[in-house]
Amino acid sequence: MVHPTSTKRRVNMTLTKTTLIAAVLGVASVGVLQADDVPHSKIDSLVKDGTIQSLDKLDKVALDKHPDAKITDTELENEYGRYLYQVELRDPQGVEWELDIDASNGDVLGEEKD
Repeated sequence: MVHPTSTKRRVNMTLTKTTLIAAVLGVASVGVLQADDVPHSKIDSLVKDGTIQSLDKLDKVALDKHPDAKITDTELENEYGRYLYQVELRDPQGVEWELDIDASNGDVLGEEKD
């Protein structure tokens, strides 16, 4: 015979695990929601009012880091109120790179080899 207290503990542990999983997923989704793609229609006004540098200048920053690479993709995001320009490149050896650039000043914030 199963003791009633041990059954309650199992149920409580299952509920605790379920609650913990839901909480972790909830927190993870908040981080995803904080990065919003900036529509192309808004980019010109951001450049004109000096909020961000031109995309050509930001592309040059990426290519200066990897002179012989080709840009394969770019994306401007507003992340926590900061504009980030993400650039994906492929170098002549076929290595893919991803750079995160502060769109307001051109500083490279991060670089990752894919």
